[in-house]
Amino acid sequence: MSASVRPGWMEKPKPVTQSAKAVALVTVVALVCVPFLVVVSTSLASQREVVANGGWVLWPQHPTLRAYHDILQGGIVTHALGVSLGVTLVGTLLSLLCTVTLAYALARPRVAGGRPVLLLILFTFLFPPGMIPSFLLVKNLGLLNSYSSLILPLLVNVFNLIVLRGFFQGIPEELYEAARLDGAGDLRVLWSIVLPLSKAALAVVGLFYAVSYWNSWFYASLYLNSDHWPLQQVLRTYVVAGTGLTDTTLGDGAVNAPQTIQMAVVVLATVPILLAYPFLQKYFTKGVLTGAIKS
Repeated sequence: MSASVRPGWMEKPKPVTQSAKAVALVTVVALVCVPFLVVVSTSLASQREVVANGGWVLWPQHPTLRAYHDILQGGIVTHALGVSLGVTLVGTLLSLLCTVTLAYALARPRVAGGRPVLLLILFTFLFPPGMIPSFLLVKNLGLLNSYSSLILPLLVNVFNLIVLRGFFQGIPEELYEAARLDGAGDLRVLWSIVLPLSKAALAVVGLFYAVSYWNSWFYASLYLNSDHWPLQQVLRTYVVAGTGLTDTTLGDGAVNAPQTIQMAVVVLATVPILLAYPFLQKYFTKGVLTGAIKS
């Protein structure tokens, strides 16, 4: 092969290939964006527009925030939104605290009992408990109908723990030794050296935990009654089961079409994560790539 001949992957794409890629990209973007646009538009549409368009609106002629006003004036949705925000915030902080400290301890060599604990954790990852043992444990601990039941079973995720442990192990040993020579203890090393160097990994793990807590509805259906449900369980009841659209839920004087209320709840359940992701995107990409390389 002569030096002037380039590999096929280095050749300039043909117009047909570029056109096919553009069509595929536009199709994927449309499949993602159009349903979301329909959801948002329906939530902003008036009752007359919803009825006239058969329940779905692509672009409202007279947008209104009446649906959001109805569901946020003190009904079940407002309470469920507060529950989801509180559980996500508290659960993410507690999970990060426990995961970081445990991962740091397991990442350091010659820690007493480190290997047996690591093997025990990996065993739970390979053989997770079933639904009935989990329910019996939560019941015997007196956590039924308590928000702790939404946090404690998910407090430490084994996958996130392994990712952080691998990241901590990739930090140069010379930094640990230099800190030891300066008289720093484990907590000082963790706070002043390890955490500042692990912002990308912490952002990834924190996002994983936040999404997990925010989207969790299964444990709520098992451990909580309807008065303590988070937003995702309320959303499932509204959209999937098609129930729950009562005056108590929406507040007094609610006159919106059911589809408008349902789509407004869908938007409320989706937008917080969409708003958080852009701020963590650069850390997310860096953390995923670094974790994959070091693993």
